[in-house]
Amino acid sequence: MDFLSALTISGSGLSAQRTRVNVAASNLANAESTRGPNGEPYHRRDPVLTAVPFEASLAEATGATLGSSEPGASSTATAVQVTGIHEDTTPGKRVYLPGHPDADPNGFVTFPNVNPVNETVNLITAQRGYDANATAVETLKAMAQRALDIVR
Repeated sequence: MDFLSALTISGSGLSAQRTRVNVAASNLANAESTRGPNGEPYHRRDPVLTAVPFEASLAEATGATLGSSEPGASSTATAVQVTGIHEDTTPGKRVYLPGHPDADPNGFVTFPNVNPVNETVNLITAQRGYDANATAVETLKAMAQRALDIVR
Protein backbone atom coordinates (compact mmCIF):
# COMPACT_ATOMS: atom_id res chain seq x y z
CA MET A 1 0.00 0.00 0.00
CA ASP A 2 1.41 3.38 -0.93
CA PHE A 3 1.23 6.60 1.06
CA LEU A 4 -1.56 8.16 -0.99
CA SER A 5 -3.81 5.11 -0.65
CA ALA A 6 -3.26 5.08 3.10
CA LEU A 7 -4.02 8.81 3.26
CA THR A 8 -7.21 8.28 1.26
CA ILE A 9 -8.36 5.55 3.62
CA SER A 10 -7.59 7.61 6.73
CA GLY A 11 -9.16 10.71 5.20
CA SER A 12 -12.40 8.89 4.47
CA GLY A 13 -12.34 7.59 8.04
CA LEU A 14 -11.92 11.12 9.38
CA SER A 15 -14.88 12.30 7.34
CA ALA A 16 -17.08 9.40 8.46
CA GLN A 17 -16.21 9.90 12.13
CA ARG A 18 -16.88 13.64 11.85
CA THR A 19 -20.34 12.82 10.51
CA ARG A 20 -20.92 10.41 13.41
CA VAL A 21 -19.97 13.14 15.89
CA ASN A 22 -22.26 15.68 14.21
CA VAL A 23 -25.23 13.30 14.18
CA ALA A 24 -24.74 12.24 17.81
CA ALA A 25 -24.41 15.89 18.87
CA SER A 26 -27.61 16.71 16.99
CA ASN A 27 -29.38 13.83 18.72
CA LEU A 28 -28.22 15.08 22.13
CA ALA A 29 -29.19 18.66 21.34
CA ASN A 30 -32.71 17.56 20.43
CA ALA A 31 -33.20 15.03 23.25
CA GLU A 32 -35.98 17.18 24.74
CA SER A 33 -37.49 18.57 21.50
CA THR A 34 -41.16 17.65 21.66
CA ARG A 35 -42.15 19.48 18.47
CA GLY A 36 -40.17 19.87 15.28
CA PRO A 37 -40.97 21.62 11.99
CA ASN A 38 -43.35 18.79 11.08
CA GLY A 39 -45.18 19.06 14.43
CA GLU A 40 -43.83 15.73 15.70
CA PRO A 41 -41.15 15.02 18.30
CA TYR A 42 -37.57 14.76 17.08
CA HIS A 43 -36.56 11.31 15.81
CA ARG A 44 -33.11 9.94 16.57
CA ARG A 45 -30.76 9.71 13.57
CA ASP A 46 -27.85 7.42 12.72
CA PRO A 47 -25.35 7.73 9.86
CA VAL A 48 -25.18 4.80 7.45
CA LEU A 49 -21.54 3.93 6.70
CA THR A 50 -20.52 1.78 3.74
CA ALA A 51 -17.17 0.27 2.85
CA VAL A 52 -16.00 1.26 -0.62
CA PRO A 53 -14.16 -1.53 -2.48
CA PHE A 54 -10.98 -0.80 -4.41
CA GLU A 55 -12.61 -1.16 -7.83
CA ALA A 56 -15.26 1.46 -7.00
CA SER A 57 -12.60 3.87 -5.72
CA LEU A 58 -10.54 3.32 -8.86
CA ALA A 59 -13.53 3.86 -11.14
CA GLU A 60 -14.48 7.04 -9.31
CA ALA A 61 -10.92 8.38 -9.50
CA THR A 62 -10.50 7.61 -13.21
CA GLY A 63 -14.05 8.28 -14.32
CA ALA A 64 -14.24 4.80 -15.84
CA THR A 65 -17.02 2.27 -15.47
CA LEU A 66 -16.43 -0.95 -13.65
CA GLY A 67 -15.32 -3.89 -15.73
CA SER A 68 -16.95 -7.27 -15.89
CA SER A 69 -16.57 -8.17 -12.24
CA GLU A 70 -18.96 -10.70 -10.85
CA PRO A 71 -21.74 -9.39 -8.63
CA GLY A 72 -20.93 -10.14 -5.03
CA ALA A 73 -17.22 -10.68 -5.73
CA SER A 74 -15.24 -9.78 -2.65
CA SER A 75 -12.70 -6.99 -2.74
CA THR A 76 -10.54 -5.21 -0.23
CA ALA A 77 -12.22 -2.11 1.10
CA THR A 78 -10.16 1.02 0.62
CA ALA A 79 -12.42 3.68 2.06
CA VAL A 80 -15.60 4.31 3.97
CA GLN A 81 -18.33 6.70 3.00
CA VAL A 82 -21.52 7.99 4.54
CA THR A 83 -24.31 6.81 2.27
CA GLY A 84 -27.15 8.38 4.21
CA ILE A 85 -28.68 9.31 7.52
CA HIS A 86 -31.24 6.84 8.87
CA GLU A 87 -34.09 8.18 10.99
CA ASP A 88 -35.18 5.88 13.81
CA THR A 89 -38.96 5.70 13.81
CA THR A 90 -39.42 3.88 17.11
CA PRO A 91 -41.88 5.71 19.36
CA GLY A 92 -40.53 8.02 22.01
CA LYS A 93 -41.18 8.03 25.73
CA ARG A 94 -44.62 9.24 26.83
CA VAL A 95 -44.72 11.27 30.02
CA TYR A 96 -47.78 12.58 31.86
CA LEU A 97 -47.41 16.38 31.85
CA PRO A 98 -50.91 17.89 31.53
CA GLY A 99 -49.67 21.51 31.65
CA HIS A 100 -47.14 21.09 28.81
CA PRO A 101 -48.02 22.93 25.57
CA ASP A 102 -47.43 19.74 23.53
CA ALA A 103 -49.58 17.50 25.73
CA ASP A 104 -52.27 15.44 24.00
CA PRO A 105 -55.91 15.56 25.21
CA ASN A 106 -55.06 12.91 27.86
CA GLY A 107 -52.17 15.02 29.24
CA PHE A 108 -49.32 12.91 27.83
CA VAL A 109 -46.29 14.40 26.07
CA THR A 110 -44.25 12.27 23.67
CA PHE A 111 -40.53 12.92 24.02
CA PRO A 112 -37.89 11.98 21.42
CA ASN A 113 -36.53 8.43 21.28
CA VAL A 114 -33.05 9.68 22.20
CA ASN A 115 -31.14 8.01 25.03
CA PRO A 116 -28.46 10.46 26.21
CA VAL A 117 -26.23 7.67 27.56
CA ASN A 118 -26.18 5.88 24.18
CA GLU A 119 -25.50 9.14 22.36
CA THR A 120 -22.64 9.96 24.71
CA VAL A 121 -21.13 6.53 24.03
CA ASN A 122 -21.55 7.16 20.29
CA LEU A 123 -19.75 10.50 20.70
CA ILE A 124 -16.86 8.92 22.58
CA THR A 125 -16.41 6.07 20.11
CA ALA A 126 -16.59 8.45 17.14
CA GLN A 127 -14.04 10.73 18.77
CA ARG A 128 -11.68 7.83 19.38
CA GLY A 129 -12.12 6.66 15.79
CA TYR A 130 -11.36 10.19 14.60
CA ASP A 131 -8.26 10.34 16.83
CA ALA A 132 -7.05 6.98 15.48
CA ASN A 133 -7.41 8.17 11.89
CA ALA A 134 -5.71 11.49 12.68
CA THR A 135 -2.82 9.58 14.27
CA ALA A 136 -2.56 7.40 11.16
CA VAL A 137 -2.36 10.53 8.97
CA GLU A 138 0.36 12.01 11.20
CA THR A 139 2.30 8.73 11.10
CA LEU A 140 2.05 8.63 7.31
CA LYS A 141 3.30 12.20 7.09
CA ALA A 142 6.27 11.35 9.32
CA MET A 143 7.07 8.25 7.23
CA ALA A 144 6.92 10.27 4.01
CA GLN A 145 9.20 12.91 5.51
CA ARG A 146 11.71 10.26 6.59
CA ALA A 147 11.63 8.71 3.13
CA LEU A 148 12.41 12.14 1.64
CA ASP A 149 15.24 12.58 4.13
CA ILE A 150 16.76 9.24 3.06
CA VAL A 151 16.70 10.30 -0.59
CA ARG A 152 18.59 13.53 0.17
